[in-house]
Amino acid sequence: MTFEYKTIQNPVENTLLKEKGSKFIGFAYPVNNESELKNALEKIRTEHPKATHHCYAFRMGINGENYRANDDGEPSGSAGLPIYNQLLANEITNVLVVSVRYYGGTKLGVSGLVKAYKESAKLTLEEANIIIKEIETEIEIKFSFNQQNIIFTLLSKFDAKVLNFDADENCILTASLKTSLKDSISDKLSEMQNISFEFKD
Repeated sequence: MTFEYKTIQNPVENTLLKEKGSKFIGFAYPVNNESELKNALEKIRTEHPKATHHCYAFRMGINGENYRANDDGEPSGSAGLPIYNQLLANEITNVLVVSVRYYGGTKLGVSGLVKAYKESAKLTLEEANIIIKEIETEIEIKFSFNQQNIIFTLLSKFDAKVLNFDADENCILTASLKTSLKDSISDKLSEMQNISFEFKD
């Protein structure tokens, strides 16, 4: 079971590669879901409406099981795939890399395109800060009002982040913590009385 993955810390924007008059502008964004992905692509299309191509690739999921490579009108396999291969080479996931091309009048041919898109993605990712993120899981705990001190003490021991807390006669709390600690916190909570909890994944 993997409890961590490699991704990039912050977006990288506007890395420039020139090849025979064509300009390739690279972008990389950390993305965790489809809507973040769509927003990033939308942003680039809005900023570069006159570009000839917006080619991209992304990987999402712990093992990069959700992925796509898009050539956006370039010859098949000449753009999206070389970008995607750079994500694989860096072993990163939850990342979108886009290369925006402004055509410069000289055709590069398929091998020239493969090389240019690969270089563009490589340059962009070289500027990114690659980090290791631990996978987190969400837990929902139900308990009575007078137990909240015990619960909060326990959560802080496990470095859990409280996401939502409804304090009432019967409290409901949602927190996120490292998946690797799931079993340990389950054991502790199971020993307590009048508490119910469930993991949300």
